[in-house]
Amino acid sequence: MIRFEQVHKRYPGGREALSGVDLQVDAGEMVFLTGHSGAGKSTLLKLIGLLERATMGQVLIDGRNTAGIGRRQIPAFRRQIGMVFQDHKLLHDRSVFDNVALPLIITGMAGKEIGKRVRASLDQVGLLKAERVRPMTLSSGEQQRIGIARAVVSKPPLLIADEPTGNLDPELSLEIMRLFARFNEVGVTVVIASHDLGLIEHLGHRRIALTDGRLDGDAHGS
Repeated sequence: MIRFEQVHKRYPGGREALSGVDLQVDAGEMVFLTGHSGAGKSTLLKLIGLLERATMGQVLIDGRNTAGIGRRQIPAFRRQIGMVFQDHKLLHDRSVFDNVALPLIITGMAGKEIGKRVRASLDQVGLLKAERVRPMTLSSGEQQRIGIARAVVSKPPLLIADEPTGNLDPELSLEIMRLFARFNEVGVTVVIASHDLGLIEHLGHRRIALTDGRLDGDAHGS
């Protein structure tokens, strides 16, 4: 599903965020990326989602070399990937329903099908009754669940998340991570960047460690 071959990412000014990373994540895996702030976790996820491009090396997603994906092809490529961010990136002037529906509206899906998909996604994250409220009226944990519902509404085979529990207390963090695990149980490949080692140990999935942009460990969970 995901393959990195000697991937380097250098930003303007010379900072090397990733250095010679070789990595493979199989379809159906759930993987945690760990490491200190600035270790390269977010950059790695951005390369997967084509929010950034590698300076050197190859990034292959489902067998496709992302270097060959032109700018006009990027939106179609990203429909295969659900993305969850720490800061939610929600539209606070729209309802919960409208926030989750946005990816489907962009693709031109019919309204009736949008309604079915959005309500199914909200039901999966336990927010079906909140579809008409504005996100700002909900808790931080509920807002994160809106972000997850939006990420999975298109039924993508791959889900990536960058510090999705960074602003949540331990109980809510575990609840969010269990939600990701449930999607993984039905076959979705999940890659999560997180600094919460205690929570990761508790969940028992594969852990890939980065240090200063280099792969520094790869441990399979129980």
